[in-house]
Amino acid sequence: MRTTAITVGRQIMVVLEHGEDFYTGLAAACAKHGIQSGYIPSFVGGFRSARLVGDCKPLENPDAPLWEHVEVEHLEALGGGTLAWNAEDNELAPHVHVAAGIKDASANGRVSHLLDATVQFICEIPVVEIIGTSAGPALTRSRDPHQFGGEVPILGFGPQR
Repeated sequence: MRTTAITVGRQIMVVLEHGEDFYTGLAAACAKHGIQSGYIPSFVGGFRSARLVGDCKPLENPDAPLWEHVEVEHLEALGGGTLAWNAEDNELAPHVHVAAGIKDASANGRVSHLLDATVQFICEIPVVEIIGTSAGPALTRSRDPHQFGGEVPILGFGPQR
């Protein structure tokens, strides 16, 4: 286990509108406000389409990362996640999971890691900033070579070295 104390900064409200890309809009809002690390306590919204991590066949190795995805349409979603800075790519690296009901399938649900989504009608996302230092952002994301050969992005505390 790893822990760290955090200092909470500003809170912003992001409203993505019909047809907007979820991650593009989130990254633009964070850039506009200079947010490099934080968290999304919970968001609500609709997705016209989304790609979620998942597969419909038995997993060869349930302990290994899964890179397969399913594509779903017309969802009502509730989700949350962390926002960290990837210094290697010099960009925001969100980690978001959703619980979503498929509207035309009696709200049959899906719960997984969100790979991408297009907003349908509206998506309301509160973002809470976590303050870094002059050395860098408070939360970082990089690949740990000891976890599945560096395949899995891991949350780190403080500037990447």
